[in-house]
Amino acid sequence: MKNPIYSASFIQAPAEWIPAAPYFKRSIKLRGEVKRAVLNISSLGIFVAEINGVRVGSDFMAPGWTNYNKRLQFYAYDVTNMLSENSELIVGVGNGWYSSRGGFPESKDGMYGTHPALIAALEINYKSGERDLILTDESWSVARSECLFSGIYDGEITDARIIPEFSEHAQILERDKSILIPLEGERVKEIEYVNPKSVFTTPAGECVIDFGQEVTGNIEFTLNAKGGETVTVNCAEVLDKDGNFYNANYRTARSEIVYTAKEGKQTYKAKYTFFGFRYIKLSGWPEEVKKENFRAIVMHSEMKRTGYFKCGHAKLNQLYSNVIWGQKDNFLDIPTDCPQRDERLGWTGDAQVFARTASINFDTERFYKKWLGDMASEQLPNGELPHVIPDALRVNGTRNSTAWSDASCIIPWEVYQAFGDKRVLRDSLPMMKKWHGYVKGRAGKKCLWIGDEHFGDWLGMDAPAGSYTGSTNKDLIASAYYYLITTILAKTCEVLGMKNDSYLLLAQRIRKAYKKEFIKRGKLTSDTQTAHVVTIHFGLVDDEPELKAKLGQRLVTLIEAFDDRLQTGFVGTPYLLDALTEVGRADKAYTLLLQERFPSWLFSVNQGATTIWEHWDSKNDKGEFWSTDMNSFNHYAYGACAGWFYRNILGIKPTSPAYKTFSIEPIPSEKLGFAKAQIETRSGVITSEWTYTDDGVRYSFSIPEGTTAEVTIDGVTKAYTPGTYTVWGRR
Repeated sequence: MKNPIYSASFIQAPAEWIPAAPYFKRSIKLRGEVKRAVLNISSLGIFVAEINGVRVGSDFMAPGWTNYNKRLQFYAYDVTNMLSENSELIVGVGNGWYSSRGGFPESKDGMYGTHPALIAALEINYKSGERDLILTDESWSVARSECLFSGIYDGEITDARIIPEFSEHAQILERDKSILIPLEGERVKEIEYVNPKSVFTTPAGECVIDFGQEVTGNIEFTLNAKGGETVTVNCAEVLDKDGNFYNANYRTARSEIVYTAKEGKQTYKAKYTFFGFRYIKLSGWPEEVKKENFRAIVMHSEMKRTGYFKCGHAKLNQLYSNVIWGQKDNFLDIPTDCPQRDERLGWTGDAQVFARTASINFDTERFYKKWLGDMASEQLPNGELPHVIPDALRVNGTRNSTAWSDASCIIPWEVYQAFGDKRVLRDSLPMMKKWHGYVKGRAGKKCLWIGDEHFGDWLGMDAPAGSYTGSTNKDLIASAYYYLITTILAKTCEVLGMKNDSYLLLAQRIRKAYKKEFIKRGKLTSDTQTAHVVTIHFGLVDDEPELKAKLGQRLVTLIEAFDDRLQTGFVGTPYLLDALTEVGRADKAYTLLLQERFPSWLFSVNQGATTIWEHWDSKNDKGEFWSTDMNSFNHYAYGACAGWFYRNILGIKPTSPAYKTFSIEPIPSEKLGFAKAQIETRSGVITSEWTYTDDGVRYSFSIPEGTTAEVTIDGVTKAYTPGTYTVWGRR
């Protein structure tokens, strides 16, 4: 039976009320004892529903961000126990992603529209067998709310003194209801709370609260005020070198709460937006500032934590914590690049390089499937894909880039490998084939993608002066990714029981052409760290072990020539440690991982980072900032290194989807002393641990029921059945 929400109408408040968030109200009179009542609800904007003053559900930022032109999720809530004989259903609707301004200068006011709207159907089934169906229509009354403004980037303006007056009726919005779909993604929830670490006055004389951890979510505060007193709260990620509040890197995002108080003691938190912050600045606070009157509310998609890592190196543990927080902070309904500035977009490049690590840290299956649905809906007929999903930039694929749009093939494959459900491949296959077809058309008979513009090794440290793009040849990167997605299509077709001969043959032709074009006399024509990383890690020289070893040695030489530091950007960094390990140089991978001099992962840890930075030098050792135009302190992409912790430090690698079979081949290091990891897979919980002792290295591992594993210790491989084991190895 079709959901009753399709029989409802979209309704709006008067246009002149913009930008205030309106309330919509409907009175409910029951006709008997209720068997079950379900509220089906969605909005163009962010909705918050209450029945008799009690919030319906515990979702935030609902209905999430989708391609609103084609897809709009609706939620279903069992409200049986919330109804009384005479009830009131009141729904507030804020601008949300639908009608907030776009983040970039070329984006227009209102990403999808300028006027938020509500649609709902309350279905009441009585024990008598009768049924009532209450639909949104012009009979609903509307009122101005206490929220005078809400915006994704700019925060909220609230006057708590306002008492809503429902003196007008809603207006019908004629809108195609076929865009409505049942909830696909994970629900966004209030997951945890962080209390302030300190309250202090900056050298500039401003009152600032430090929560000690950068978070994404909300700010809740309690105050005792006189009616009409106004408090302003601003957000920041960092302090400047003098210890003053700094948020110039938020660009045009105000990220601000302006709250006008009612009389007496009161508690407030924003309803229709979220913030990225570690610090908040208070202006106009009417009483003594006390830590206990504030808390940060961490909000993100409700994903189950599945991966855990700990070792004997305190700074590496902090780096791992930064990776986990970076994922939580940026997985709010979609995988955003950053949660704070006037962007917060679903950049496909960031998402694909991190997907494998993300799917170990958390159960991301449902999260990614929903986002892949939006990706497919944004694809152009010729296969092109925008850089960000949903396509808030509206460039409609005119700047396709390898490594970014390739997310359409890479993420479905990684999700399948992690969780084992073939449906993600089957559902994504049309999109995968269309994107691959587009790339194939650009590559032509030469089997190399040459001549188009790409982001390249974005933010590579070997970038020429004045450029954001590393020095690695973009044609090399594009052609390497062409080979990668071709092999993924071949494997996907095999999994789905389809012919894959054409993809296998094409992959061979691409590899041959790649070597001819980019490898001359055993050397890469683009002599960079990233060029060597993608050539090795994508398997382009797997058929020539001697050549692979030679390129591996050259990669090591390039690292050593840069004083044992990396020069890679968004393309090379996620695979750097793996590529070194594949050529037998895990020792050099450890050297890079534990490097503390700039540029390195631990450099930011030494600067006090609690999340992953966008730039290796977002802030230098003098406290100076990289820039204000593009400098996020909460960008998760470089956190892909944590996947190496699981795969190589502890050695846990799936050999079949969902870890039904897997291997454990740890690579211990005395620099860590000990290390342990746990992954909760679809096949059960896998653990691996090693500790250096006076007698050698003690290895412990567990293999869940229904699985088998091959374990390699000191070069000796043995098959193990389910159980928990301890094995001793050499120091």
